[in-house]
Amino acid sequence: MLEQLDRDEYGFLRNRQQWNKAVADALACEDDLVLTASHWEIIDFMRAYYDEFNHQPNARLFGQAIKKKLGAEKGASIYLYQLFPDGPLKYANKYAGLPIPPSCI
Repeated sequence: MLEQLDRDEYGFLRNRQQWNKAVADALACEDDLVLTASHWEIIDFMRAYYDEFNHQPNARLFGQAIKKKLGAEKGASIYLYQLFPDGPLKYANKYAGLPIPPSCI
């Protein structure tokens, strides 16, 4: 499945229209991560944020935006790093089918 997707050199989708939950699961599997309901809550948040603002929150605002919408516990760095150990902002965006955040390049 992944070989049929148009991806950049970091593995992010170039065409957001190619995204679906199976693609997200495959991208995560490629990174040795199994997506749970907790992951999906953050991924869905990122997709909704992008739809509303047409960009991702920057690294500083990422946790704050999640806290505002989902609660302080879910916006805490320690919680986000438990879900996405290699970088919450980068990988939440990757699995959400969004572009790589400029701060992660």
